[in-house]
Amino acid sequence: MGSRSWMRILFVFILSLSLAGCTFIFQKGRRSDLEKIQVLSEQIDELSGTKRILEERLKQEIADKQVRLEMAEKGLVITFVADVLFDSGKAKIRPELYPVLDKVSRVLAENVPQNFIGIEGHTDNEPIKFSAWKSNWELSSARALAVLHYLVDNKGIAPERAQAVGYGEYRPVASNGTREGRRLNRRVEVVILPRITKVKDEQAPGATFLKEPKENLK
Repeated sequence: MGSRSWMRILFVFILSLSLAGCTFIFQKGRRSDLEKIQVLSEQIDELSGTKRILEERLKQEIADKQVRLEMAEKGLVITFVADVLFDSGKAKIRPELYPVLDKVSRVLAENVPQNFIGIEGHTDNEPIKFSAWKSNWELSSARALAVLHYLVDNKGIAPERAQAVGYGEYRPVASNGTREGRRLNRRVEVVILPRITKVKDEQAPGATFLKEPKENLK
């Protein structure tokens, strides 16, 4: 095998670890290591292909800055600006946004039917003032659950694939010191998690070299 081929394998290996957040032990000369890298490479390709499909189907929404797509360590992240999905202080999805969620649900069902889905709610750091929510935790959790219920109850996404969590104001992606920063922090993320398979070492039964992340939504 040429040096360029080995460099490509090493690149896929490092990129796969970054995406999957897993533990991997590589030893020279062990055939199973190349098989593990191949599995990880295929998962990277799968999520990358899904990202391209979403980019095409959500072209207008992305151009309008209603939706963002990103390959992150935790998986493929579809970010919805909360101000687009919900009225201020509310957790009821605006009906005009149903078609956008429908586009996402179709990809989840047709292109990545085996992947788990994490739905994360986030807010800015402005305290709750004019609504019944006790804190931003409750609001972010309710918004994540609203999206989950829409996908599961209305679009047929299997409930065992989905989980929802609210992070409140504690995982900002921008400064809360500006209006635009607060707008970006108010968001709901639909995360398509990578499929990680445990692989046993061929020479040491019971030794796991590829481990599932303890917290998929971290």
